[in-house]
Amino acid sequence: MCRLRLSTLACALLLVAPSGASAEIMERLERALRSAGADDRVIVWVFFADKGTQDLQKTAATGLVSERAIARRRNVLPEERLVDATDLPLEESYIRQLTPYCLAIRQRSRWFNGVSLVASARDIATIAALPFVREVELVARFRRRQEEAVPPLGPALGKETSTHALSYGPSFAQLNLMNVPAVHDAGNFAEGILVGVFDNGFRLPNHKAFDSLKILATRDFVDHKESVVPLNPNTAFGSHGVYTLSTIGGYAPGKLIGPAFKATYLLARTENDSSETPIEEDNWVAAMEWAESLGVQVTSTSLGYLDYDAPYASWTWQDMNGHTTVISRAATMAARKGIVVVNAAGNEYSNANHNTLIAPADADSIVTAGAVNPDGTRAGFSSVGPTTDNPPRIKPDVMAQGVAVYAASAVVPTNYAYNQGTSFACPLTAGVASLLLKARPGATPMMVLRSLRNTASRASAPDRFYGWGIVNAPSALRYLQGLDSNGNFVPTSFLLKQNYPNPFNMGTTLEYELPEPSTVSIHVYDILGREVRTLLSGDQPQGLRWVTWDGTDNNATVVATGVYLARLEAHGASGVSSTTTRKMMLLR
Repeated sequence: MCRLRLSTLACALLLVAPSGASAEIMERLERALRSAGADDRVIVWVFFADKGTQDLQKTAATGLVSERAIARRRNVLPEERLVDATDLPLEESYIRQLTPYCLAIRQRSRWFNGVSLVASARDIATIAALPFVREVELVARFRRRQEEAVPPLGPALGKETSTHALSYGPSFAQLNLMNVPAVHDAGNFAEGILVGVFDNGFRLPNHKAFDSLKILATRDFVDHKESVVPLNPNTAFGSHGVYTLSTIGGYAPGKLIGPAFKATYLLARTENDSSETPIEEDNWVAAMEWAESLGVQVTSTSLGYLDYDAPYASWTWQDMNGHTTVISRAATMAARKGIVVVNAAGNEYSNANHNTLIAPADADSIVTAGAVNPDGTRAGFSSVGPTTDNPPRIKPDVMAQGVAVYAASAVVPTNYAYNQGTSFACPLTAGVASLLLKARPGATPMMVLRSLRNTASRASAPDRFYGWGIVNAPSALRYLQGLDSNGNFVPTSFLLKQNYPNPFNMGTTLEYELPEPSTVSIHVYDILGREVRTLLSGDQPQGLRWVTWDGTDNNATVVATGVYLARLEAHGASGVSSTTTRKMMLLR
């Protein structure tokens, strides 16, 4: 029996709710209806019980899924499951029967077999009682925390060396923190990889940083048009998309170079900047289904969903479990269809008692990117985990620079500016993921995620603040190429990798690979060959290992600016020995 405190509308809805409906979802909708007047507009997801009598094989032949998408799915799915019921279109007769009770159909979802629509509160119960309706739930909305412009970097951290093939200009620091220039020097620019960027639009497509950008398709899911330039002339509309797209894919030598500047792009406008119409997750779900059908391999989304408009109850930190919000479920489904989904962790700061994530940053099997300062320390605004499912999962997964990130201006086509937010750590991370897929096109999302995590700066001790640490592009690439068919990393030779970051001024990490159990020593020497520090001496098991150097000598005294040498000496159990030396630059 309905509780007496419920409104008539809410009682009617609960009486017709299917027994399998989520109690959390229904409670949220119940509260929304209890607060609403009969004529108030409510935006909801309406999920159907089935897809009618459609024939899967016949529909699959109609080309709803591109050959490129099928090829990507083959990396993660058996042949008999390359096309399934989630690819079938919605049953049109169901939508026609909904029409008399709704004010507008907003978006459709093949994956979730439903539509988002606008209806008066009085009609929600009628919609829920229709025989083909399985469940009704609210559409989530989110207001992005303002990301403030920041002053330029100091000359030491932003200094570009002349040893690289490309001229990065002020964007060098944000790429060098992840050691991306080393991957570019090897000729990998992510060419041929299809990347989707979802944002609030892209209002300045003629910026010089986009002169060579390859765009396969665009779609505006807010205003339902092809162009992703917002109709609103306010310069805030579509500016964020210019910033994030230029961060991952811009190319203006001497000014700005993105990590994946030769990739091919799909651009989707999913966010409405209007304060009267907040961002809605249904646009994102529709964009992901569209991009997936075209064969997208990597997606970068610097958005998140948490709050409803008053008086409706919002998502809370307890809901960040990867399976409550529709957008998080969609992100997980995309990963299982073979897409490397990268999302910003959020700019909600930290809380000592619980997570501060925004959906879909809580989704399983995706890459959640947090933000660090240029010196590698965590940016105070960067959201923290863990998720609330059982067992909880560490989030974020990895970190990238999210303060003083150089990006294209959204107003003047020849100008640039510094920005901050996990919004910028996200495209930097997605750019590295694109480089990994270029090096190994058949890699699965979990292989990419594992490679990014297990080679990041804090991989030995991941936590809720940093995840596995700062991304290291060349190490992740080598790790990915060393994975066997079961996803296990097996080194094939002794190797001391180049330290990262390099140059450095706070500390640096040295990774090394051992193909067999070995006795290992790693020493740091100055340019005259004098020992400065013993970093390691002892027996080590096979695998990928790492040590850090904080710039002090064996007496814990801080050493001066200069060139230093790191030397690995390894003696394997089989009797094979190896010595490798790397040059490091310390800047005080």
